[in-house]
Amino acid sequence: MEAARSDQAVSSKERLTPEEADAQRKKETLLLARARLLQQLQNSQNPRHREIIERALADLEKLVAAADGLGR
Repeated sequence: MEAARSDQAVSSKERLTPEEADAQRKKETLLLARARLLQQLQNSQNPRHREIIERALADLEKLVAAADGLGR
């Protein structure tokens, strides 16, 4: 069962064009950055630092939305 899943994952990655693979990697990178910022926001107590993080999150959300539009 496990081997079948890994075979499917490999074959689905092989079907991506280089441009699609690049777009997917960029989106995954943006989502990881977003997760990190959310964690920082949760742990931050300084209002100014929180404001900076919230602005960075808003910018990342725009980039993720743009990446969604390009990936389709």
